[in-house]
Amino acid sequence: QLQASGGGLVQAGDSLRVSCAASGRTVSGYVMGWFRQAPGKEREFVAAISRSGRIINYGDSVKGRFTISRVNAKNMVYLQMNNVAPEDTAIYYCAADWRASSMAIITTAREYDYWGQGTQVTVSS
Repeated sequence: QLQASGGGLVQAGDSLRVSCAASGRTVSGYVMGWFRQAPGKEREFVAAISRSGRIINYGDSVKGRFTISRVNAKNMVYLQMNNVAPEDTAIYYCAADWRASSMAIITTAREYDYWGQGTQVTVSS
């Protein structure tokens, strides 16, 4: 089970960190990802991190502003969001999928088997 938290209402230019807590199994065997969905739009890839944490990929719209990280010992994954903008407003979902390779990375939503319930991030201008 994945539980996303940390969303809220912030102003443009602010920073915010959303978290994803895993329960029932250790995240160390899973590729982890963040996606977001704004009203009326398709789910968008935000960031993904390999099991080892050494391979990371970001969506073009967040490169240079967002940072994904993981602490396997705590079963936690984080998304640090800096210099947020109104277009970052969305529900943010964390996702997980088991991979044998510690270097595997997944950027497409359909490849993830497990999803959290989402946390709302709203950025005012």
